[in-house]
Amino acid sequence: MQLLSWNIQWACGCDGRVSLPRIADEIRQMGDFDVICLQEVAVNHPRLAGSAGEDQVALLGDAFPGYSLHYGIGSDLAGDGGSRRLFGNLVLSRLPVGQVLRHSLPQPAEPGCPSMPRAALEVIVAAGRGALRVTTTHLEYYSLAQRTAQIRHLRALHEEAYSHSVNAVVGDDLDPPFDLPRRPVSSIYCGDFNCPPEAAELGCLQQPFEKGAPGLRDAWSVAHPGIPNAFTVGLNGCAWPDRPYCCDYFFVSENLCSSVRGVSVNQETNASDHQPIFLELAPED
Repeated sequence: MQLLSWNIQWACGCDGRVSLPRIADEIRQMGDFDVICLQEVAVNHPRLAGSAGEDQVALLGDAFPGYSLHYGIGSDLAGDGGSRRLFGNLVLSRLPVGQVLRHSLPQPAEPGCPSMPRAALEVIVAAGRGALRVTTTHLEYYSLAQRTAQIRHLRALHEEAYSHSVNAVVGDDLDPPFDLPRRPVSSIYCGDFNCPPEAAELGCLQQPFEKGAPGLRDAWSVAHPGIPNAFTVGLNGCAWPDRPYCCDYFFVSENLCSSVRGVSVNQETNASDHQPIFLELAPED
């Protein structure tokens, strides 16, 4: 199973040019992915630098026929003529997708600190190894308090999903409209966490859970023990940030660690200010 996570910065490259075809071409050249998780995908947002207000969800759908599209809106603002300006996370899957959940993340006020609404998009895919939760997100950059609260919320969502997996009522006990599948224990979290590997809030994400939920582990560290995370920003002449570091990750539930076959970063592409990161899972034994 091959997964890609990439903050595409509304398809704005290090050269300042917005190009969805370039993003799509890069993805196709990088591999044959089962699930593609993208952050900073915009719809009708001409105020973004270099943008013409494209419907990037529709354009990416056209570029990847055979994939289902699932959009999780973080920012929903009024546009011109009654339209909406949308910004968020997108999952494209060629695996069957069952339940989809869209989670707003907390945004506690921090005086004098700019911020924007954030969201996590969860899809439950049917893989050869069984059902799997894939959640992609983009956490706050400027506010440590908000980013910390958002990571705690992700932990709460993980515990909630585990509780549903072992306690939810399913099957004939419910009326058909509400006969929902159990949320699986096996989980992947990916995206732009906007903090380096040594950040305390990222360590919080990987703390043990008290109620039996499997812990979360940085898939890079699982695949490359003792080797620092490859840089995912600050490369290829991008104006931001002022130094290279890693802020894009895959985290896997502990029961998936033995299946992590590889994690890698494409540090060559300049189609965004972030670099894409890949996860490969082996088939279940």
